Amino acid sequence: MNRIKGIFYAAVSSSTFGLAPFFSITLLLVGFSAFEVLSYRWGIASVVLVIFGLFSGCDFRLKRKDLTVVFTLSLLRAITSFSLIIAYQNIASGVASTIHFMYPLAVALVMMFVFREKKSLWVIVAVLMSLSGASVLSLGGVDVKDGNTPMGLVAACVSFFSYAGYIIGVRKTRAVKINSTVLTCYVMSLGALFYIIGACCTSGLRIVTDGYVWLIILGLALPATAISNITLVQAIKNAGPTLTSILGAMEPLTAVVIGVFVFNELFTLNTLIGILLILIAVSMVVFREHRMKRIKKCRI
Repeated sequence: MNRIKGIFYAAVSSSTFGLAPFFSITLLLVGFSAFEVLSYRWGIASVVLVIFGLFSGCDFRLKRKDLTVVFTLSLLRAITSFSLIIAYQNIASGVASTIHFMYPLAVALVMMFVFREKKSLWVIVAVLMSLSGASVLSLGGVDVKDGNTPMGLVAACVSFFSYAGYIIGVRKTRAVKINSTVLTCYVMSLGALFYIIGACCTSGLRIVTDGYVWLIILGLALPATAISNITLVQAIKNAGPTLTSILGAMEPLTAVVIGVFVFNELFTLNTLIGILLILIAVSMVVFREHRMKRIKKCRI
């Protein structure tokens, strides 16, 4: 029963995460800057998650030695979202989301070569496959009208590297001892502060009075951010990280479908082949991690 519940939560989490490009691009099209989009997204989501944490009985007090770690993780997470928005502005949203989805490969490589985890031929093959997929994507299907394709590709790559750094930081620093809901609340709240400062230093932060725009903002902040993060935690608890990661493939697929049918983004054979190569490569790494954990349990 818990497994079925976990699969449901994982499906909800990944599909709602996949809605982020739709709401983000809609706000960009009505004239919002990247900083404004993210200020509203993370600001409102932070409030919702803090309320959720309080009702869950979370203790939000941090030790002094945790502050630097939380600040660094918040910065990495903020860079991830900002670079992904820049990618959405310049290349097809589905392609940007798929490149971002390569982050498990970067995590696996760093864990092998920096933290001395056992090297795996499967991971090397998966990395080469994902790079092939990214190359195929760059050959066609990434352009958006008036977009800067090289900038979009670089921004998407920055997003998956910074998110990989965030994941590794959560695993390998004092952050692993912090309650996941509390950590997420601090990361989002500090991220919102970074974006608000960025908005004030650039084009400014407008006060929204239009009802339609507020619906888009709430769609981005609630389903695509707050609900997706909450259900992600529940999915990991009930179905485990491996199955949750595999079902996470729905995130870029949702983004691709929305990009093609809502924003009329180009979908070519290159796009299909590139996305499939990356999804297969990520799945190989996820299965490998699951197998390694099972072997360790058997040895204990």
